[in-house]
Amino acid sequence: MFSKFTSILQHAVEALAPSLPLQEDFVYHWKAITHYYIETSDDKAPVTDTNIPSHLEQMLDILVQEENERESGETGPCMEYLLHHKILETLYTLGKADCPPGMKQQVLAFYTKLLGRIRQPLLPHINVHRPVQKLIRLCGEVLATPTENEEIQFLCIVCAKLKQDPYLVNFFLEVIQDPVLHLYRRQSKLKAMASKGSASVFTEDMLKGQDSLTTDTGQPEEIHSAAGAEQMEKEDDLPQQADDLSFSPDELNVTSSPESSTVCPNQDYNLVNSLLNLTKSPDGRIAVKACEGLMLLVSLPEPAAAKCLTQSTCLCELLTDRLATLYKALPQSLDPLDIETVEAINWGLDSYSHKEDASAFPGKRALISFLSWFDYCDQLIKEAQKTAAVAMAKAVRERFFIDVMEPQLMQTSEIGILTSTALLHRIVRQVTSDVLLQEVVYFILGEHREPETLTDINRHPLRHRLIEHCDHISDEISIMTLRMFEHLLQKPNEHILYNLVLRNLEERNYMEYKPLCQEDKDVVENGQIAGAVDLEEDPLFTDLSPDNTLSTQEWLSASPPVSPEHPKNDGKTEVHKIVNSFLCLVPDEAKSSYHVEGTGYDTYLRDAHRQFRDYCVICLRWEWPGSPRSLEKCNLEASFFEGHFLKVLFERMGRILDQPYDVNLQVTSVLSKLSLFPHPHIHEYLLDPYVNLASGCRSLFSVIVRVVGDLMVRIQRIPDFTPKLLLVRKRLLGLEPEGPIIDHMTLLEGVIVLEEFCKELAAIAFVKYHASSTP
Repeated sequence: MFSKFTSILQHAVEALAPSLPLQEDFVYHWKAITHYYIETSDDKAPVTDTNIPSHLEQMLDILVQEENERESGETGPCMEYLLHHKILETLYTLGKADCPPGMKQQVLAFYTKLLGRIRQPLLPHINVHRPVQKLIRLCGEVLATPTENEEIQFLCIVCAKLKQDPYLVNFFLEVIQDPVLHLYRRQSKLKAMASKGSASVFTEDMLKGQDSLTTDTGQPEEIHSAAGAEQMEKEDDLPQQADDLSFSPDELNVTSSPESSTVCPNQDYNLVNSLLNLTKSPDGRIAVKACEGLMLLVSLPEPAAAKCLTQSTCLCELLTDRLATLYKALPQSLDPLDIETVEAINWGLDSYSHKEDASAFPGKRALISFLSWFDYCDQLIKEAQKTAAVAMAKAVRERFFIDVMEPQLMQTSEIGILTSTALLHRIVRQVTSDVLLQEVVYFILGEHREPETLTDINRHPLRHRLIEHCDHISDEISIMTLRMFEHLLQKPNEHILYNLVLRNLEERNYMEYKPLCQEDKDVVENGQIAGAVDLEEDPLFTDLSPDNTLSTQEWLSASPPVSPEHPKNDGKTEVHKIVNSFLCLVPDEAKSSYHVEGTGYDTYLRDAHRQFRDYCVICLRWEWPGSPRSLEKCNLEASFFEGHFLKVLFERMGRILDQPYDVNLQVTSVLSKLSLFPHPHIHEYLLDPYVNLASGCRSLFSVIVRVVGDLMVRIQRIPDFTPKLLLVRKRLLGLEPEGPIIDHMTLLEGVIVLEEFCKELAAIAFVKYHASSTP
C-alpha cells in the first residue's frame, strides 16, 4: 500500500516538475529502475507494487515521441542510449530471474511494445536481436504459466517483423556448437570475469529467494552474481556490467529442460520451437496464436530458414503426430453421412459446443478436431516456402497416411472399411494445397505411369484394394469408394487421370488399324463405318442371338433433328451421328422420359457446357494434345488392357439392370466425369461409337450395347413393361406417391438410369465437339 502511495506521489512530482530533455528524462527512468535493485530489501513483493512498470512505460513513450519528432529512419539519442548501453540485455536478465515476481511479464510486454510501436528497423542491431533471441528461449518452457499471454504476443510480433523483412530470419538461426567446446569457453569467460574482480549487478540481498529457480522438469536454475553493487552508481559502468551478466544463458549457468533442447546437426530455430511448445497450451486462444505464428514463419522465402524449419525442429513430427492422435481418437464406427455433412471446417475456429448442437452425434467433437487440424496442416503447407512445403507434405504422407490410415483402409471389417473410406473421401474433398494433394494422390494411386497389365494391377496394394472396393459386396462401401474417386478426378492434378486411365490409352491399341481408301471413308447405309467389326461378329457379343439384337438402323430410326454439320478435315465422325447413336441406344419401348416434362436431352446440355468449361480450366496447364496421336506412331501390336479402374467401371456398367439404383447413379456419375476430360484419347475411347475396335477390346459404347441387347430379351418377359416403367420414373421424381411394390423394380430403375446416362453422354459429346470446332 505504501509503495502505491509512493508511486502516485512520484507521478504528481513528475507532472509538476519542468520537462527535461528527452534523453535526460529517458536516463532518469532507466536509473530509477536500476536503483530499485540497490535500495530494495524486499525482493518478494510483486513488480506491480513497484514503480518499475510505470518507468518502463515512460521509457517507451519517450522512444516513440523521439521517433515521431525526427525524420524517418533517423536514430535519436534515447534510442542510441538504449542500444549502446545494452538495456535490452539487462532487462532480459531481470526477466529471466523474474525478480521481483512478475518482472518476466513486464519485460515481455516491453519488448513486444518496443518492436510493435517503433517504426524503424530494430532487429538488425546486435543489441536488439541478441537479447530478443535469448528471450525467445524463455517462451513456452512451461505451459499454462501466468506469462503465456505475454509470451505469445511477443513471439507473434517477432514473426510479424520477420514477415516484413524475411532476411532478418537469419539472425534467429543459431549455430549449434560442440557442447564440450562451448562449456570450456563458458568456464574460461567466467574465470576471466572473476579475475577482474567483477561482482554481481544484483546484490545477494537483491536476489534473496531467487538463488534457485525451478523449471517444469524440477531441475534447479542457479543464478550467479557477476558485478558489484558499488559500481551501480556509475552511470556509464552500469550497462557495460549488465552486458557482462547477459552475454548468454549459459554464462548465467541456467540449466535448460531436456524437452526444450533439440539436438540439431547445424542450426537451431528457437523461435519455431517456442511456438511449437505453445501450440500445446490448454488455452485455445494461445494455441491458435502459436499456429498463426508458425504460419508466418513457414512462408518466409529464406532457403536456410526452410531447411532449418524441417530438419532442425520438430514441426513435421508435431503436425503428423497430432494428426495420428486425433485420428485414433475417432470412434471405430461413424456414419458416412455425418462425416460428409459435418459443417465446414476452419482450423482457427474450432470452438464446438456439444451442448448447443442440436445435430450432435457420438464422435462429432473428435471428428471436428481431426478435420480442423488437417485443415491447419493443409493451409500451413499451402503457405509454406516450396522446400518446406514438400518436406512437410512428405512427412504427412509417410507418418500419417501410410502408417496410420493405410492399415485402416486395408482391413477386412466392413464397418472399418466404410468409416476409413468416408474419412479419406472427406480428406480428398478438403485438401487444397497442391503439394499435399500430390502426396495424397501418390498415397492412393502410387507413382506408376507405365501402361497396366492384368498381371501387375496389384503393384500398389492400396490402389488395387480401393478400386476393388468400387465393386464390393457391400453397396455402401462401393458407393463411398466411387464417390471418393469421383472427387479425386475433379482435383487439379494431372497424375490422377493419367494413372487411372490415360496411360493405358496412350498407344491407341484399342483400335484396329486399317489404312482407309476413299470408299471406306463414306458412311454406309446402316450408319456404320465400312470396315468396322459387326456387333454380331464381335467376340464380346457372341451370347446375343440375331433375333434378340437391334439393328443399327432401328437405333437410328428415332433420331432427333440432325445437328448442323461441321465439316472436319481430320476424319472425325460428324457430331450429329455420335449424338444420335447415344440417344437411340435405348429403344422406344424402354424409354419413359418423353412422357415427363423437363427430362429431355436438352436439359443435360447446360450442365455439360458448364462442367466441360470447368474441366478445361483445370486441364489447361497440362498441355494435352488437341488431336489423337498418329496411328503410325502407335504400338498397335501391343495387347490392350483398359486398366483396372475402367475394367471395374465397365463391369459395374454391364450389370446396371441388376444393381441398386444408388449404385447405378454413382457408377454413371464417375463415367460421365471421365468423359468430360478434354483429352482426345479419352474422347475417342469413351464417346466415339464409330471407333474401329480391335478384336477382343471393348469401349463404353460397346458395353452399353450389350446391356441394351440383354434388356431387349428381358423386356419380352415383363407384362405391362412400359406403364410400370413410367410409374417408377414418376415415383423417383416425386410426381407419384409411394404405393405397392412393383415387380422387377431394380430392372426398371436400371433402365431409367441407362436412358438418362445415354442422354448425358450425348450432351457431353455435343458440347465437346462444338468446343473443339470453335476457334
